[in-house]
Amino acid sequence: MSKVYTINTVQNIPISLEEAWDFFSSPANLAKITPSHMGFNIISKHHGAKMYPGQIIEYTVSPVLGIPLYWMTEITHVQEGKYFVDEQRFGPYLMWHHQHHFTAIEGGVRMEDIVHYKIPFSFLGDIAQVLFVKNQLKGIFDYRIQAVTEKWGTYKP
Repeated sequence: MSKVYTINTVQNIPISLEEAWDFFSSPANLAKITPSHMGFNIISKHHGAKMYPGQIIEYTVSPVLGIPLYWMTEITHVQEGKYFVDEQRFGPYLMWHHQHHFTAIEGGVRMEDIVHYKIPFSFLGDIAQVLFVKNQLKGIFDYRIQAVTEKWGTYKP
């Protein structure tokens, strides 16, 4: 049986909480903070402009060898200006639970992502985690940090 893994990233951004919430709670902005080599594409047509509980968003992603995979997430929890949670309903993981937290700090906002995920294929999934999944996910979140810094600059307390 494969394990549940966790990723936790924190970034301070020199913008207001309102501006951060407005940007990150819009599904249309997801592609702007996802590496292009992932082939990320929103395919759902009726997902809405802002996150809300029960919202379904469908994507295709191409994380391995350019092969497109279907991914459906549901926004399960939203507290306006504070956090939202997306959970995979169909896709490449056995489990994907992604929390997005936003906290106003002096001179900006603190953004924290907490992801719990489980890979299919039992012990083979654990091997895949060590060989490439962990590094690929780290690369995606590192890219997000870079893209956010390029968009808004470096936080200076």
